[in-house]
Amino acid sequence: MTVDARAPRLLIVPGLHDSGPAHWQSWLQSHYRHSLRVVQRDWQAPDLERWSARIGATLERAGPGPWIAAAHSFGCLALVHHLARTPDSPLRSLLLVAPAEPDRFGLAEALPQTALPRPGLLIGSQNDPWMSAGSARRWAERWGCQWINLGDAGHINAEAGFGPLPLARRWVLSMAQRLAREQRPARAGAEWSFAV
Repeated sequence: MTVDARAPRLLIVPGLHDSGPAHWQSWLQSHYRHSLRVVQRDWQAPDLERWSARIGATLERAGPGPWIAAAHSFGCLALVHHLARTPDSPLRSLLLVAPAEPDRFGLAEALPQTALPRPGLLIGSQNDPWMSAGSARRWAERWGCQWINLGDAGHINAEAGFGPLPLARRWVLSMAQRLAREQRPARAGAEWSFAV
């Protein structure tokens, strides 16, 4: 079966050590047949430039978008870095779940300090050991993202009990529907122009 190039596809952007089979990203990916996962060469080495470039290379090999991205932890930092460096990225919307604190890696200055060129949702928690709720909220505001605090949810990963994350699935479905609606008028105009 071929993929409709106009239908939004899901890009999974894991964090350090990848997201194992019990992780919410793996659960989410299993619901989207034509989704794609960014695979880093070294999951143990948090190299922002390389991880960001790998996102770009993955999208380039995958073909046209639009794409919706769901990132976790250090993958969130790589994703926003990719968007800042690639204004023509086929990514149309992004979900950032439990980002890692940029200051822990000395990367705060390397990340965008203003609103991202795409809409996004940042989900954090009250007791995330990798980023405080206050810091997550500040980054969400800086990047122009909506912000949700899940409360005492840790790092929102398998260890914190997040295999399924229905909120992520609802968000992806909502974004895919919104992108499809936005594309309809353009496609209809093109089809009518051939009918005249």
